[in-house]
Amino acid sequence: MAHLHELSLVEASARIASGSLTPLELTEAVLARIAAVDGVVGAFVTVTAEEALREAALATAEIVAGSYRGPLHGIPVAYKDLIDTAGVATTASSRVREHHVPEADAAVVAALKRAGMVMVGKTHTHEFAYGGVTPTTRNPWDPGRMVGGSSGGSAAAVSYGGALAAVGTDTAGSIRIPASLCGVVGFKPTYGRVSRTGVASLAWSLDHVGPLARTVTDAAWMLNAMAGHDVRDPGSVTARVQDFAAGIDDGVEGLRLGIPVNYFTERIDPETARMVAAAVATLVEQGAVVVPMEIPQAEHFGAVITGIMMPEASAYHRRTLRDTPELYTDEVRGLLEVGETILATDYIDALRFRQSLKAAWRDAVVALDVDVVVTPTVFTTALPADDPVYRWDDGRVDSASVGYGRLSIPGNLFGLPTLQVPCGFSTSGLPVGVQIMGRPFADQTVLRVGRSVERVQAASAGEDPAAPHTVPARAPGLQ
Repeated sequence: MAHLHELSLVEASARIASGSLTPLELTEAVLARIAAVDGVVGAFVTVTAEEALREAALATAEIVAGSYRGPLHGIPVAYKDLIDTAGVATTASSRVREHHVPEADAAVVAALKRAGMVMVGKTHTHEFAYGGVTPTTRNPWDPGRMVGGSSGGSAAAVSYGGALAAVGTDTAGSIRIPASLCGVVGFKPTYGRVSRTGVASLAWSLDHVGPLARTVTDAAWMLNAMAGHDVRDPGSVTARVQDFAAGIDDGVEGLRLGIPVNYFTERIDPETARMVAAAVATLVEQGAVVVPMEIPQAEHFGAVITGIMMPEASAYHRRTLRDTPELYTDEVRGLLEVGETILATDYIDALRFRQSLKAAWRDAVVALDVDVVVTPTVFTTALPADDPVYRWDDGRVDSASVGYGRLSIPGNLFGLPTLQVPCGFSTSGLPVGVQIMGRPFADQTVLRVGRSVERVQAASAGEDPAAPHTVPARAPGLQ
C-alpha cells in the first residue's frame, strides 16, 4: 500500500470523501516527508508547517460537519515562489525580493483556497523564472542530477511527495521541462485560461500559470478551480470554463495525431525518441491515427521567442535593475542588461513574425485536420548537476540551459494548451516525458490524450491507472 505522501490527488480525495482519511492526517504525512528529504532535494524556499496544520485542521472540521467543498478540499499544495501568498514571503528565489511579503493572495491562490486546498509551502524557481535549471534544487530520482526549470521546486516537491500538487509558471517550458525530468504531469493551459494577477512576470505575452500533479486527472481537477476570467489580467480570456476532467477517460479512437518530421526529431537523444515513439504506438493501438506533418518555419522559433522574452523581461525589471543591480545573480542581471539593448523596432518585428509563425502553424494543423501534435517534452533526461551538457557522438554539445527549452517553445509562442506526461524510464532509471499540444482552447482534448498515455503506462507497470509514479528507494537519501 502506498504511503500517504505517495497518493495521487484523486486517490487522496476519494479517501477524504469516504471518511477513511482526514486532511490533517494527510498534511501531517506530507510535512513529515518534507522534513525527511527536502534537505537533500531543496525544493522549498519556505515550508509553512504551522499554517498548513491549522488549515488542515479547519478542513477536517468542515468536512466532519458536512461542509465538503469538493475534490480539492484538504489536499496539500505548494506554490512556485513567483506567486503571491498573503502574509508569506514571495521571493522569486532572488535577493531582490528577499523581504517581499504580499498583502494579498494571487488570483490562483485565492481560487484554490476557495476550493479548500492546504498550502504547505513555497517552492524554488530559477531566479525570477529566468532560466531552465533551478540551481537550488536537485532531482528526486537522482540528487546528483538537475531538476530543470524554472518551476523546478514545484516539480521536485510533487515528485517526492512534498505536496500532492503544485502550481508553476511557464514562459518557454518552465512547467513542462521540470515535470518531464522529475516524472510528473505538468500542464500549460491555453493562454489566458488562468489569471496571472499576483504572479511575478517574466514576459507578459508568453507567461502562463498551470498545475503540476501526479496524474492527468489530478491536473484537470486543479485546472477546474484555477481557470476563469479575471479583469485584472489584461491577457485573461472570457472563454467558458468547462469541466476539464469531463470525458478524460473516453480514449482516443479517431483522434488525429500530428507527428512532426522535422524540428522535434532533430538532435533528440535516441532513447528518448524511441520511448516517445512507443507512447505514440500505444495511442495508435487505441484507435488514434498518425498524421506525419512538416512544422513550417520552425528554424525561427528560438530567435523569435528570444526577441520577445528578453525585452519584456527587461521592461519588467527596469526599476530594480537601476536601483539594486547588485542583488541579482550575475546570470540574470546579464540577461536583463542584454535585453535592454534590443531595439523597440526589433521587438515589434519579433511580435509581427510571431503572428506569421502562429498562422503558419494553424494552417498546417487545419490542413491536415490534426487534433493534437505529439513530441518529446525535452530532448533528453536529467543531466548531471555538475556537468549539465549533452555530448553528441559527432562532437556537438547541447547545454541544459539552451537545449531543454527547445521543444517547448511553440506552446508559448502560440498560446497552445500543452501537456507533459511521463511515458517511462530510461535505462539509467530516469523519467522520460511526452508532450501533447492541442488547438487553442482544446484543453480537454489534450488532457484526454495524455490520460490515454498514462493508462497504458500504468497498466504496463502492473499499477492502478490512477496510481502515481513513486520515487525509487535507490535514490540516495530518499528512502
